[in-house]
Amino acid sequence: MKILIDTNFLLIWKKFKVDIFEELRRICDFNYELYILDRTIYELNKVKMPGYKVALGLLEKHNVGVIKTKGQDKFVDDMILDNLDKDTILATLDVNLKRRAKQKANRIITLRKGQHLVIE
Repeated sequence: MKILIDTNFLLIWKKFKVDIFEELRRICDFNYELYILDRTIYELNKVKMPGYKVALGLLEKHNVGVIKTKGQDKFVDDMILDNLDKDTILATLDVNLKRRAKQKANRIITLRKGQHLVIE
């Protein structure tokens, strides 16, 4: 199973002090591989969001795969939707993206009560 991580999900550690990698191990009782889009790395570097350097280091430390995208003029959320299928779980906090993804994603991982991850 693939888990596709959105930019805002990757930055949970900064705002909520939650280790997403440990939480994913806790809630996922199945084999999975973590992925991000190449545009997520671009977003982190371009916008220089608080904590972006640590986030980039976490991606490397946890061997998160990078999905190459096409159509650089598209919004990142649209690219995420393009990469969802029945074998992919989306990890995001974005309410609008969750709503749009429900038809394509197998399941969605999100944060509850600012403390722990859940699979919807």
